[in-house]
Amino acid sequence: MAENKTKPTEASVKKFLAAVPVGQKRADALVILEMMQRATRLEPKMWGPSIIGFGSVHYKYESGREGDICLMGFSPREQSISVYLPGGPAAYPKELMQLGKCKTSKGCLYLNKLADVDAAVLKKIFEKGAKFSK
Repeated sequence: MAENKTKPTEASVKKFLAAVPVGQKRADALVILEMMQRATRLEPKMWGPSIIGFGSVHYKYESGREGDICLMGFSPREQSISVYLPGGPAAYPKELMQLGKCKTSKGCLYLNKLADVDAAVLKKIFEKGAKFSK
């Protein structure tokens, strides 16, 4: 069975964010960092080379594949900010209807910029996600 490539590392979250080009994406990433940290009450850690994660959870699929992944996290990618939530976006149907302009996949929420969404609703999503894991 293949080994999970997304693991916690000792890389610096601050250095990673400093490498994000100056502009809206970096500013948005700093706001999301603070929001997730407040919601989880955990310190951020790099997971792999590009995901900032909070906490850790163990998963096991019916196929037998298992591993550890961050409870909640995000990555300021070139096209959009990928947000990883406990339970995936399907666990937040009411909140997503109120959030604003975003896209979802089975496991991620994609934000082009924070100005497109309601920050109070995003905060509620992060708080719900932090409770979801407990």
